[in-house]
Amino acid sequence: MNKNKNKNRNTFSSCGFHLSSNIMSSSNGAKGNSHNKARTSPYPGSKVQRSQVPNEKVGWFVEWQDYNPVEYTAVSVLAGPRWADPQISESNFSPKFNEKDGHVERKSQNGLYEIENGRPRNPAGRTGLIGRGLLGRWGPNHAADPIITRWKRDRSGNKVSHPISGKNILQFVAIRRKDCGEWAIPGGMVDPGEKISATLKREFGEEALNSLQKSGVEKRELEEQLHKLFSQEHLVIYKGYVDDPRNTDNAWMETEAVNYHDETGEIMDNLTLEAGDDAGKVKWVDISDQLQLYASHSHFIKLVAEKRDAHWSEDSETECRGL
Repeated sequence: MNKNKNKNRNTFSSCGFHLSSNIMSSSNGAKGNSHNKARTSPYPGSKVQRSQVPNEKVGWFVEWQDYNPVEYTAVSVLAGPRWADPQISESNFSPKFNEKDGHVERKSQNGLYEIENGRPRNPAGRTGLIGRGLLGRWGPNHAADPIITRWKRDRSGNKVSHPISGKNILQFVAIRRKDCGEWAIPGGMVDPGEKISATLKREFGEEALNSLQKSGVEKRELEEQLHKLFSQEHLVIYKGYVDDPRNTDNAWMETEAVNYHDETGEIMDNLTLEAGDDAGKVKWVDISDQLQLYASHSHFIKLVAEKRDAHWSEDSETECRGL
């Protein structure tokens, strides 16, 4: 992530549970675990307690005249950094919701969202808090998660298969977050005017290859290898709303998770993993259901294993059943 970004803003990397598109299709209500993190208290980085929202009253279609959400927008956002919108009440601020607004993408991956009293309304339902919290944008705040994979190989270069499932073992590049100490996909926020593909490449370079600290010559060599990796065919694993603890009634996280696979392993052999920016450590991790990651990241990684027909679980029923 870029150095000039506020640290509260860039610690995304998908802390929440990601909703599948069928959950979001109704744009209302909480189904199962689809809208839990967005109702947790205290709000991250503060002592603010959300108004409690029971499961049956999450959906906007449920009438709730006594709903009295707390208002909170962090001081770091109100300070007016480049990545944040002004307050809705400011006379010179006229955002174009549900469309591309200059360089700022205000369209949601999940379709149109409603505007009430000039403020966007969270498509997943009530959160017990209005304002923006730690999020810079009113409405959707877009992020990207690059999942870089290769086959695990032995010293002779042969693919290694799992002794029980018989399937080849896939590995992905994981970073250890400085903010929470957990292993995760190296993701981050999309800059205004930036294409998702550029964000994916930039975030991977900054967090997993420490590109921000490289010299000019090193950066050019790095860029050449990254171009090879990111210009290959890729799989979009997920795009849409994220149930994130920073979400509010008026601002929420969305992400696009994309898998870039180095089939022969030759491209990544020429890239040395080195933690940078807000990553504490970085390494190749064997993919299986034993991984301890953010819940959402485990979900993404499982989807990648299924798409690549790689090992996931020692339980054959789980392998067959899928999601």
